[in-house]
Amino acid sequence: MSAEQTMQHTMQLSVNGAPSQIAEGATVADLVVSLVEAARDGKKGGIAVAVNETVVPRASWDGTPLAAGDRVEILTAVQGG
Repeated sequence: MSAEQTMQHTMQLSVNGAPSQIAEGATVADLVVSLVEAARDGKKGGIAVAVNETVVPRASWDGTPLAAGDRVEILTAVQGG
């Protein structure tokens, strides 16, 4: 198997206005877990996601695929005083 065959294909998208890459076939959940530290521990509360200006409900993250060129906004709630 060649090195090219073993490499995972990626796609370009925008996350919070910055260029980003993720594996082809990735979902909203995959992106959130890869970028938001709290989500890596399974804590997805306080995180909101919009794809192409449409809010994606948390219950739909696993089933919402991303596509090349998508514009994703990830917002996290921060407590302070």
